[in-house]
Amino acid sequence: MRRLLPSLFSFVLLVAPLQAHDGDHTHSPVAAVKPAALYQPTAMPDRIVLTWTGDPTSTQAVTWRTSTEVEVGLAEIAVADGGPNFGENAKKFTAKSQALKTDLNTAHFHSVNFTELDPGTRYAYRVGDGTNWSEWFQFSTAAAEHEPFSFIYFGDAQNDLRSRWSRVIREAYRDAPKAAFLLHAGDLVNRAEADREWGEWCGAGAWLNAMMPSVAIPGNHEQAREESGARRLSHHWRPQFAFPENGPKGLEESCYTLVYHNLRIIGMNTNTMLEEQAVWLDEVLSENESQWVVCTFHHPIYSTGKSRDNAEIRALWKPIFDKHKVDLVLQGHDHTYGRTGFDVPDELDSEDKVPSKTASPKLDADSAGDRDIENVPTGVQVVDEEHGTIYVVSVSGPKMYDNSRYKFMKRLAEDTQLYQIIHIDDDVLRFEARTAVGELYDAFELKKQAGSINKLVELEPEVKEVLRPAVTDKELTKTSVGKLIIASADKNGDGFLTEEEVPEENRGGFPEADKNRDGKLSAEEIDAAIEAAKAAAGQ
Repeated sequence: MRRLLPSLFSFVLLVAPLQAHDGDHTHSPVAAVKPAALYQPTAMPDRIVLTWTGDPTSTQAVTWRTSTEVEVGLAEIAVADGGPNFGENAKKFTAKSQALKTDLNTAHFHSVNFTELDPGTRYAYRVGDGTNWSEWFQFSTAAAEHEPFSFIYFGDAQNDLRSRWSRVIREAYRDAPKAAFLLHAGDLVNRAEADREWGEWCGAGAWLNAMMPSVAIPGNHEQAREESGARRLSHHWRPQFAFPENGPKGLEESCYTLVYHNLRIIGMNTNTMLEEQAVWLDEVLSENESQWVVCTFHHPIYSTGKSRDNAEIRALWKPIFDKHKVDLVLQGHDHTYGRTGFDVPDELDSEDKVPSKTASPKLDADSAGDRDIENVPTGVQVVDEEHGTIYVVSVSGPKMYDNSRYKFMKRLAEDTQLYQIIHIDDDVLRFEARTAVGELYDAFELKKQAGSINKLVELEPEVKEVLRPAVTDKELTKTSVGKLIIASADKNGDGFLTEEEVPEENRGGFPEADKNRDGKLSAEEIDAAIEAAKAAAGQ
């Protein structure tokens, strides 16, 4: 098959240009807007993102981008009211600014931390330079007393952010317009230093990012590779976000904790310094006084990606979750969905899996960006029900993998874009996983019980479990050739082929094969080109 693919690919791309001239074409296609033009910074602020570095009852951070001609960034804030003159008594803040040279441009990124705010208050703010201002946005500080609230959790966005992830974050907003914040469990983008992708991520959320704070941790795709081969956090991360710096030294703004009402959020970085984070995690949880604890990080304790297992992370961190009876762990990385109950194993055995063959090839190209974690299940299954932690893996973007289908998972999904809404009302936590069109896919409630672990109540979903059908070996031969070609030649792991990923001598047929003119070939477009080429050749 490996020898067949290049020749087949060459055949498709060489024949396709012959078809491009059939008929009378008198018009010229509109030129594609280049990323350098689309994401060129100007003096007008863009990429505006709310975050926190401190107490959500009295502070609010904001970051934004401008061209380098803006040397001093400013922000104004006022208590919002129903009249149009709310800004007359606005307080002005001067931003901390830094230059960031990217693959497309050099821009200035600015950050302001609004302080001395009143709890439970609606504020309006804008950012700019004194001449060029953004529109006024609004946010609310957390109330001093605990109130019911919700937040939205997203697994990997990563690919096709502008085209196919934007609908997910916007649908989530329709379902939870009053959510307190957005939580992103890593792999926000596919290529750590690609300014185009950071522009797409910011554009997908657009004004929502400027009115609803983000809580995010880095995945393996936020790690850039040095010439030496070593990996480091993307240069985009810290200019684009302002997060607490209360984690282990060296992991500033990528490992941190904050408290919102009666919830402690702990964000961790699974790409490096695992042991140091374990020590820090135990210290944070030992001192915790919050009623609920949610931990979030990228590589899962129980991987739902077929042939993946993060045994090192599980060995280091799960005993700490067990010791402190952490309520909920939210993860990403595996481009599938899986949610446990309380009966989870300390270690994994092949017997935990439901054997299956699925009709799609394994597209695991992003594993090249992973930590050096052994991706083979190890050990003997030991089920322990006494700790009361729920583990969730989810995906919000369009890139999909085969599911490992562990028997102890209560709910699984493949080929399904999801977002999750978590509601907390005093001693009750309600979890809802919804599809990109808002269908309730999975749901449960946790209820606090004095002197015991939480009570878990499973709730009825609206739709059936979505898993790829098992197929015979004969049927596997009918698998999309386009998917096989992409699996062979996709260098950046986004599930598509860009023109640069096509051998130079075969690029002549790329424009005709690229039917939707997005600068990359999908499996469907490759399959269509193959069929068209066969038809033109009389096959």
